[in-house]
Amino acid sequence: MKICVFCSANSRIDAEYHTAAAELGRRIGEGGHSLVFGGTDLGLMEAVAQAARQAGATVIGVVPTRVEERGRTSRQMDVHIPCDNLGDRKALMMAQSDVFVALPGGIGTLDEVFTVAASASIGYHSKPVILCNVGGFWDSLITMLDNLDSRGALRDGWRGQIMVAGSVDETMRLIGK
Repeated sequence: MKICVFCSANSRIDAEYHTAAAELGRRIGEGGHSLVFGGTDLGLMEAVAQAARQAGATVIGVVPTRVEERGRTSRQMDVHIPCDNLGDRKALMMAQSDVFVALPGGIGTLDEVFTVAASASIGYHSKPVILCNVGGFWDSLITMLDNLDSRGALRDGWRGQIMVAGSVDETMRLIGK
């Protein structure tokens, strides 16, 4: 299975999240899966890629030209897929992946999660999206989504497109591996 991980490229993010990223990467590799990620050498992206590769996973990086121009490309990649921009990156990641996991992240991670979930909601795919809610990181997002749902802003609710896991173990159970 190809497991896409969306996550922060910020190295200042809490150590708890680095630990979770490394654990997820290790579990991906030990399970015989491949990792698809954003291809940068920073933050949780590098942590998940390094652990996955060390555990035997094939690591597939989808890397925008801006990242390459800045010299921030991860050395953990077995497969390097260059792209022009973030729209291309998301499309290529969706095409490459069977399931999507969001570790803690910022605006880019939110953009990726919602692009994949919105695509599923209108029938472009039926691939699962999982928020790995380590340390309650996604609690405020979950509250916001529940609020949108209670106000009728979401046609079929959000839990049909996005699942929530409280840990890496639960994330792997939801993936089914």
